[in-house]
Amino acid sequence: MARPIWTGTLSFGLLNVPVSLMSGERKVDLHFRMLDSRDRKPIRFERVNADTGEEVPWKDIVKAYEYDKGSYVVLEEDDIRSAAPESHETVEVETFVDASQIDPRYYEKPYLLVPGKKAEKGYVLLRETLRSTGKVGIARVVVRTREYLCAVMPNDDALVLMILRYPQELVEPDDYKLPSGKLADYRITSKETAMAEQLIESMAGDWDPSQYHDEFRERLQQVLNKRIKSKGGTTQVEDEPAPREDATTNVVDFMALLQKSLDANKRTPAKKAAARKAPAKKAAAKKAPAKKVAKKAGKKTPARRKAD
Repeated sequence: MARPIWTGTLSFGLLNVPVSLMSGERKVDLHFRMLDSRDRKPIRFERVNADTGEEVPWKDIVKAYEYDKGSYVVLEEDDIRSAAPESHETVEVETFVDASQIDPRYYEKPYLLVPGKKAEKGYVLLRETLRSTGKVGIARVVVRTREYLCAVMPNDDALVLMILRYPQELVEPDDYKLPSGKLADYRITSKETAMAEQLIESMAGDWDPSQYHDEFRERLQQVLNKRIKSKGGTTQVEDEPAPREDATTNVVDFMALLQKSLDANKRTPAKKAAARKAPAKKAAAKKAPAKKVAKKAGKKTPARRKAD
């Protein structure tokens, strides 16, 4: 059974709905290991100093940003912690917008919000209100260590949390030379347009995602199965530790909270997002060291960085 990424609350106005954030996608890619062709032993990648070639232990590795070719600024752990968001267990809706206003290019990755115990009423209330109004909730959420912009929207019986791309992550169409203007500019006749429409209508149908599958992966899997049966092979996968369970919830007066939210105008407009209070930072035990700048010493293969 799938485990939640985290358990917390979905907040809009003064209403808080306990939820679990569950993955909304399933990875089906085939993963491969690299082996030495001479003895079929796994290839190990080591963290080595690009100048000396010596292996570097994790404790001596720091994160750095290459701001110019061969020039780096080192980030201390305190710097990274100060930039990290404090709240990891809240999806706080900041505003509601028409679903039709969101360019499909902004949608990146789906998650499912599953209601906690005794939280069905608030969950269904939000889901059906979004459905009837054609709105989606724009919020922020922390998934593991990064804060994302997201949209909360209804889908059948579920509330889907869709990670959104930021504007700077999209490539503008104007960056490319694209054909613009009228059909006549390209000598497209009305007869050609009518025939194209007729062709599209003849190929039209209902969207049925179950009719589509990764044929390349299936063929490759068949090849692997034949090899496994002929030569044998095993694979071991370690599960991630289970996150802590959600706390029990209390029954709330939804009418009172809805009325208070309306009276207090708690539907936070998007422009207020920038004015949100920054989380209080604990005083550091010692003064953070000054930024360090290092020059690339050689052209050997750089050391492999530790994953975030």
